[in-house]
Amino acid sequence: MTDLRVGLIGYGVAGAFFHAPLIAATPGLRLSSVVTRDAGRAAEVSARYGARPVADAAELHGSVDLVVVASPNRTHVPLAEAALRAGLPVVVDKPLAATAKEAGALAELARERDLMLTVFQNRRWDGDFLTIRRLVDSGGLGAVNRLESRFERWRPVPKGGWRELGGAAEVGGLLYDLGSHLVDQALRLLGPAVSVYAESDVRRDGVVSDDDTFIALTHAGGARSHLWVSAVTPQLGPRFRVLGSRAAYVKHGLDVQEDRLRAGLTPDSPGFGDDPEERWGVLGTDADGRRIRTEPGDYLAFYRAVAAALREGAPPPVGVEEVVEALTVLEAARRSAAEGSAVSL
Repeated sequence: MTDLRVGLIGYGVAGAFFHAPLIAATPGLRLSSVVTRDAGRAAEVSARYGARPVADAAELHGSVDLVVVASPNRTHVPLAEAALRAGLPVVVDKPLAATAKEAGALAELARERDLMLTVFQNRRWDGDFLTIRRLVDSGGLGAVNRLESRFERWRPVPKGGWRELGGAAEVGGLLYDLGSHLVDQALRLLGPAVSVYAESDVRRDGVVSDDDTFIALTHAGGARSHLWVSAVTPQLGPRFRVLGSRAAYVKHGLDVQEDRLRAGLTPDSPGFGDDPEERWGVLGTDADGRRIRTEPGDYLAFYRAVAAALREGAPPPVGVEEVVEALTVLEAARRSAAEGSAVSL
C-alpha cells in the first residue's frame, strides 16, 4: 500500500525532536512536507527526511493525507480547524486548545466531517507510566490511594521564548505544557476528577507564565493525585510515587525516550525505549522493597495507532473526549490558583 503523506506544521522542538523522527520511523507513514520559514531547518528536513519544505500551512492542503500541528500553542486551534475544513485528518501536539470549549468545537467539526482528530499525549507511552499501568492492572499495588507525579527541573535562568514570556494569549506556562501530561496520566490511571485545587506561581524575574505549579485532584473513586510542575527545583523529587493499599512504587528519573530523540537516535532502533537497570523503580514497602524492570517506553505506538486509524478505521490513539476532560481540569486548576480555593467539577 502507498504510504500516507504527512504534512508537519512546525519544526521547533516538538516538530524536530518528536514528531518528525516518529513519523519517519512508522511503517505506512511518510513525512512528505514540513512547514518552516527558517532556511536552516528547511535544509535539514530536505536532507534528513527527503521532505519538501513549504512556507505556509495552506500549501499542505491538497498535497498530503494527514496534517500534524506542532506549532506554538496559540496556533493549534486555527491550524487544526483549517485542516479539518480542507478534509484532512489531524494530529495536534498538546495542548489541543486553551479551553475545553474550543477543543469541543474542534471535536464536533471532526465528527461532522468524519475525520480523525487526535492529540499527541506521548507520555501515555513513557516506560514508567506503562509500568504503573501494569502494576495497577495486576493488583501489585492493591487499591491506589495516592498518585504523586512530577515534572521538575532546575532552570533558575529563563530560556526566554513564548512559553515563558507569552502569557495567557500564547497558552504558555507549565500548567498547560507539562501539566497537560500529568493531568492526562492521572485521569487515565485513576478516573474522573471531582475536585481540583491548585497553587500556581511565577518565581523567576522576567517570566510572565507560571513556572512553579502544584495541582491536587480528588478522583471520583476516592483516590487523590498530587502533581507538580516546576522549573525552580534545586533537588528533584521522584518522578512517580504511587501509594497503594498493598505496596508503593517509587521511580526516579525521566523516561529515556526524549533524551534519545534529542541525541539523534532513531525510535525504531533496538532498545530505544529501554530503561537502564540502575534507574528501575522500587516496588513494595520499606521492610520489603525490590527493584522491578521498567516497561520499555514506546512513543512509536502513538503513530502506529494513527496509521491504523486511517488505514483500518481503528480508534485513534487519544480520544478527543479525553482531551476535553483534561482541559476542563486544567481550566479548573487555573481558576483555583487565582481564587485560592478548591473547584468542584
